[in-house]
Amino acid sequence: MNPLLDKLQPYPFEKLRQLFAGVTPDPAFSPISLGIGEPKHPTPPFIQEALAANLSGLASYPSTLGSDALRGAIAGWLERRYGLPPLDPATQILPVNGSREALFALAQTVIDPVPGALVMCPNPFYQIYEGAAYLAGATPYFVNSDPARNFAPDYRSVPAEVWPRVQLLYLCSPGNPTGAVLTLEDWKELFALSDRYGFVIASDECYSEIYFKDTAPLGGLEAAHKLGRSGYPRLIAFSSLSKRSNVPGMRSGFVAGDAEILKKYLLYRTYHGSAMSPSIQAASAVAWNDEQHVIENRQKYVAKFNQVTPLLREVLDVDLPDAGFYLWAKVDGRVAISDTEFAKRLHAEYNVTVLPGSYLAREAHGANPGANRVRMALVAEVEECLEAAQRIVEFARKL
Repeated sequence: MNPLLDKLQPYPFEKLRQLFAGVTPDPAFSPISLGIGEPKHPTPPFIQEALAANLSGLASYPSTLGSDALRGAIAGWLERRYGLPPLDPATQILPVNGSREALFALAQTVIDPVPGALVMCPNPFYQIYEGAAYLAGATPYFVNSDPARNFAPDYRSVPAEVWPRVQLLYLCSPGNPTGAVLTLEDWKELFALSDRYGFVIASDECYSEIYFKDTAPLGGLEAAHKLGRSGYPRLIAFSSLSKRSNVPGMRSGFVAGDAEILKKYLLYRTYHGSAMSPSIQAASAVAWNDEQHVIENRQKYVAKFNQVTPLLREVLDVDLPDAGFYLWAKVDGRVAISDTEFAKRLHAEYNVTVLPGSYLAREAHGANPGANRVRMALVAEVEECLEAAQRIVEFARKL
């Protein structure tokens, strides 16, 4: 067996299952889960219809490169969304089966597993980054989030001697679980470091279309363009239809950016067997070409967060995030209670599931930046989220 598998930690939801072992929730309450970040809004009918209308594609082997129609639709969306100059769909865009496997696969393409190789990750973080680093033969280096910067990673805290060993830097903007969005100045500093040390930046942007301000979150390709970085050197952006269009089961996303890296990435993926079904490609192209359903979806999240956040703020230290569909709440403000104890007792007494923040982070530089926080995924319809919030308020007032 591959000995690197032994370095992988249980997924956060496995830890949660173990935390709840032996706990019987109060049957007076119906179960409500705010734990898993799985969109629950209905899939738009026109996407379902496009999928059904293209089932004949199941009779054909798919191309790893994807269809011209899909890559053209993705290019058009990127240009409209971020104000980019025309992209080359043949060399700068590649469809992928959701961002998870694509993020993992990039490390296998990029990393040269020499002794001391590092993959830089935000902390807290999406656990795929860590697993991808280990299984590529590198070691993750965690950069803790900074509450003073709305939980964006504090890259200025990284010692100078670390940067030369970094081969790949994962970032998530808007962040999971914090909702933090990098600024143009943040990007400028990261690009300068990438230029100096040669590492690749993997920009995970799957929450980019759920936001609460008038201005949409800044993307990595957009930042590069604004800073005059022609060709997007050493930058790969990842996005997905899962959250944008409420189709997590389609497993449809894309990567875009540096054509030289994508050329090698396509070679790896050709051997890896990661090709999107032609039926899914056809439905995906239709989804990327429509914006009205995205606007309507975002309006539902705005209305939901505007109702739920003030309720929870009565008892928890929590604020509206920059973007994304999570609330990142501090639970030990009024009483001394850990995030795991909070989650376990809330589940037992009110049948509401939240995810302990410490499960989403690692002990690094003397601290676990997720400790005493919980992540709440407001993915269900507003009535269910409000019911969960009311139960949390009642629970917290009893502590």
